[in-house]
Amino acid sequence: MTILTTTADGILTITFNRLERKNAITGTMYQTMADALRAAEQDTTVRAILITGQPEIFTAGNDLDDFLNNTGEGAMTPERPVFQFMLALEGCTKPVVAAVAGAAVGIGTTLLMHCDLVYAADNAKFSMPFSQLGLCPEFASSLLVAQSAGYTRAAEKLMLGEPFLAQEALEMGIVARVLPAAELLAFAQAQAAKLVKLPPASIRSTKALMRRARTAHVRDTIAAENEQFSAMLGGAEAKEAFTAFFEKRKPDFSKFD
Repeated sequence: MTILTTTADGILTITFNRLERKNAITGTMYQTMADALRAAEQDTTVRAILITGQPEIFTAGNDLDDFLNNTGEGAMTPERPVFQFMLALEGCTKPVVAAVAGAAVGIGTTLLMHCDLVYAADNAKFSMPFSQLGLCPEFASSLLVAQSAGYTRAAEKLMLGEPFLAQEALEMGIVARVLPAAELLAFAQAQAAKLVKLPPASIRSTKALMRRARTAHVRDTIAAENEQFSAMLGGAEAKEAFTAFFEKRKPDFSKFD
């Protein structure tokens, strides 16, 4: 199974489990996660959700072969599995904990902005290389990274798309704590277990109140980003970026203005 889902002691755990492809996410994987989140929302025995990967890597982001094979007219509409997953994650009323070890590329970093408690191993490396692919930020990352880290630091990460390490992610407010890799999962599980033992209505209300001011902005930003992203996906710059990726060469954007 490329996505493992287990429910025990009030915690739904979603695990990226495709190590041979660096946990790159396919449409089927997104749909599995979306379905699991929706089911957890209705399951009164689930009081917290934990999203994690493998000790070597969280996720390399979208599986580009799968992604490009499923693009075309309407490819980025809300009916697509990636949208279903991200909307389910953003709309989840229960607390979501994330434990990140190794690389968290693209949506691997974006999805963390929609979690509540985010912990990183000291080997974690984050990146949002949308501009390098001839694209733009996704799923409100243009808003949420700037709110968390400030405009200038967000601009550096989103415009250049270069990787940054766990300590900088901590300074930017993307993660709450950095731990030794060997301790990460147990710590995140313990934090989720603490949430399970607290009054569930209180936790849900606290989360809702903390997110109240941002909800409309997030939805508006997702819509604006998606419009730009969908247009750019079929553009010449993205074509050059993806072609270069598969040909294992550096892209040449010098001919574009």
